[in-house]
Amino acid sequence: MKSMQPTYRAATPEDVPECIELRGRTRENAIPADRLAAMGITEASWSGDVRSGLLPGYVCTQGEAIVGYCFGDTGSGEVVVLALLPEHEGRGIGKHLLGLVVEHLARSGHARLYLGCSADPRTRSHGFYRHLGWQSTGSIDANGDEVLELVSAPQERPRPTPRSPESG
Repeated sequence: MKSMQPTYRAATPEDVPECIELRGRTRENAIPADRLAAMGITEASWSGDVRSGLLPGYVCTQGEAIVGYCFGDTGSGEVVVLALLPEHEGRGIGKHLLGLVVEHLARSGHARLYLGCSADPRTRSHGFYRHLGWQSTGSIDANGDEVLELVSAPQERPRPTPRSPESG
């Protein structure tokens, strides 16, 4: 039997319940729904932020199931979460999802992106982000995570074509 290829698409508010459930099943830093709710992250708040455009994200599906996702904050430039089911690790899915969110936030005008990540070099995330060019800022966020940043060259804005005197 041939395995299904992963498919990537923009996340919708309707994806949020499955994303919340998946978040509790990740290998490292799993956070179950009740703990997310205690942090103020509920289906209503998350889906509302997706609907408003504040929290765009991308999901990876295999068949009908979401196997991973990544969301970023267009207001701040923060990559808020990248989550992947353990059985789908090591296939480039997390890297691809992160890349989609990085591109989205860059198109939103952010030249500097940031995220919170474990400072423990024994965690998978520690090496993952650094390998992709993220660098430590030397600061720790409110959750006790190290803040990493990705700085890109400013996006060139298309310049208007000068009007010739004849077109005028």
